[in-house]
Amino acid sequence: MATMEFTEWIRGRTDDQLRALVSSRPELITPVPAHLEGLASRAASPSAIGRALDRLDRFTLAVVETLAVLDGPATKERLRALIAAALPTGSPSNPPPELPAPEPALSAALDRLRDLALVYGPDDALDLGPGVRKVLEDPAGLGPRAVEAFRHHPPEQLDEMADDVAPGTPGTGKERLAAALAEPAALVAAVSPEARAALDQLAWGPPTGRVPNARREVRVATARSPIEELLARGLLAATGEESVTLPREVGLHLRGGRVHRGLLAVPPPLEGAERDRELADRTAAGQAFMFVRAVEELCERWSIEPPGVLRTGGLGVRDLKRTAAELDLPEWVTALVVEVAHAAGLIAAGGGVDGEWLPTPGYDLWRVRGTADRWAALAATWLHMDRVPGLVGDRDERDRPLNALHADLRRSAAPGVRAATLGVLAAAPGRAPSRDAVLERLAWEQPRRRGPLREHLTEFALREAEQIGVTGLGALSGHGRALLEGGDTGAAAATLAPLLPEPVDHVLLQADLTAVAPGPLTSELNRWMTLTADVESKGGATVYRFSEQSIRRALDAGHGGEELLAMLARHSATPVPQALSYLVGDVARRHGRIRVGTASAYVRCDDPALLDQITADRRSAALRLRRLAPTVIASRSSRAALVDSLRAMGYSPVAESLDGDVIISQLDSRRTEAAPPVRAVASANGIDPDVAAAAVRALRAGDAAHLSRREPADAPNGQVPRGPATATISALQEAIKQGVRVWIGYLDSQGNATSRILEPARMEGGYLTAYDETRAAVHRFALHRITGVAGV
Repeated sequence: MATMEFTEWIRGRTDDQLRALVSSRPELITPVPAHLEGLASRAASPSAIGRALDRLDRFTLAVVETLAVLDGPATKERLRALIAAALPTGSPSNPPPELPAPEPALSAALDRLRDLALVYGPDDALDLGPGVRKVLEDPAGLGPRAVEAFRHHPPEQLDEMADDVAPGTPGTGKERLAAALAEPAALVAAVSPEARAALDQLAWGPPTGRVPNARREVRVATARSPIEELLARGLLAATGEESVTLPREVGLHLRGGRVHRGLLAVPPPLEGAERDRELADRTAAGQAFMFVRAVEELCERWSIEPPGVLRTGGLGVRDLKRTAAELDLPEWVTALVVEVAHAAGLIAAGGGVDGEWLPTPGYDLWRVRGTADRWAALAATWLHMDRVPGLVGDRDERDRPLNALHADLRRSAAPGVRAATLGVLAAAPGRAPSRDAVLERLAWEQPRRRGPLREHLTEFALREAEQIGVTGLGALSGHGRALLEGGDTGAAAATLAPLLPEPVDHVLLQADLTAVAPGPLTSELNRWMTLTADVESKGGATVYRFSEQSIRRALDAGHGGEELLAMLARHSATPVPQALSYLVGDVARRHGRIRVGTASAYVRCDDPALLDQITADRRSAALRLRRLAPTVIASRSSRAALVDSLRAMGYSPVAESLDGDVIISQLDSRRTEAAPPVRAVASANGIDPDVAAAAVRALRAGDAAHLSRREPADAPNGQVPRGPATATISALQEAIKQGVRVWIGYLDSQGNATSRILEPARMEGGYLTAYDETRAAVHRFALHRITGVAGV
């Protein structure tokens, strides 16, 4: 009966209310049900109810629990009284004269519960939707009613218990015991203080406990322990061999009629330090810029020396440590950079047979965008990705380490926790809430979604948001708020762009072979400086140091000595120091005089004296050099090993191909051909309004068709119609034109003639499509099987 009432209540909702329902519970229209009865049935399923309850805050969930405890339709006034009893009444020194009314919070909670179809009915007959009570286990920490708690007890034992607690009353043992427990004050008063203490421990939940031999048969007169006193009087019910539960009636009596011990109608306050919004935004913008540069530097370095893919997937611990040292970042920040870059499709597994982590072609497209747009793409990826970089370094249930980029780092709850955490920060503009305040607020907003994992995810979200630049000084930034509320990366990028430091296109060259970048360099100049010099220190200004190795690295990449000097002169605000000019000229003059190819390997040089010097060097003994000609030396070592050994000896060889051409080392030449991972972005705002409106229209149309369906009609008595085929087709065409019903004879697959009453719709391809009233469904009929047509 309740299910039919609920279905009719759903059917009576307006289109706006139905759109609110499917928007707040999108799982109800995935896929769209055929009619509103199907929507009501799906809304009453345990999985759908569980999801809806998970979205409720503590106060709204308390309203649901209170209705579940009442176990039937209740008035709003009765509900208000029970809720008000759990609200704070003021300070002990100055209590208010009466309990505060939980308004407007109660009305708002009921409106939301009606929108979610968890509560239905008018204010004078409020009730929970079908299935909600079954999903709520131990609502408000109260156990089952006495009838349910004792349903598995033998009738003989229940009769004995009823004789002890309610002698002379009519009814079965279970009914008499339930009637006595409905007013348990006398039974509770009769137990010892020790037994009363045991009841008090279970009063506010959980209502279950463990005792040995819980199903023992004991009478009031023979009870020897506090537990036996309770078992004999029915104040505890055995639910297993070693488990007991407190009946709901007893729990409510011990609570003094209250359902909840304490409630807050509004969220708890967010305690934390006040932050200047402009300062917080600038701090977050600086961090956002550094994060973008860290991702760019990671991809650039991995394009030259890509780390390998572990056999079990992921990035090796040593590779992570090496990358952290190169980026000058802590390991957990490096893991965050790596994971976000991977989730954004900037790096992927590729390369040789064993696999390497390489930049993707998508990185080249991302690199040419503005800094603000690049950050917005990374921040949106972090917000919606299901991977948890904070777990890197922990161990799984098999005590195996969790590496970066490993598949086991996925947690489906991660995107929701990040969004909820940032939502808490958004509720405190200009304030940096403490960790405990954030956890307390989330516990109020999502009481059913609690646990150690979610607490860890919240902590990860707070520190990662600060590192990425979504927050600054612990407060949500303006661009972070734009990203969270609008879900539009364009708005977030537009908010961030004015706050970013303006890139500079020059450096200050100094006589000690260093260059100082007075600010963040442009992307191309930064890549060129990273190639030509080594980063010595970072901070407000970056210091680069030129060395023979760094100059040789640029020459290996195909740049000439004159080109390097011209580039330095063009991008330096100071003249090129003489020492730097000499260094570039000296390295360029010696660079490439020696050529190393493949014999296994050979050394070729136009200066025989230089080859004499190499062969006479004791350090070359391990290379097993052999003079083939005045200008050629052969070696049994590989070309790469020979080049490295000669450079270690102080020479500047270059590798050449089989054709004699110099092999140039390109920094950005390596890209993976593997497709980047597909990132599914979940909207924080639910389904699209147009989709919700279309779903409601389809539900209304399907429900109208469902209600207008007719029951199957009886076939007429008598001989089935028979006639010529031409007359049959003509009669059917006329019936389609007039829109009338006809009586036909039809041969089934076994050749038996049957009677059908049809409403013909169309005739094509040798088939008649019609509504069969004898079957109450639409069917297609083969024309050659129709024996004849007659009027109805």
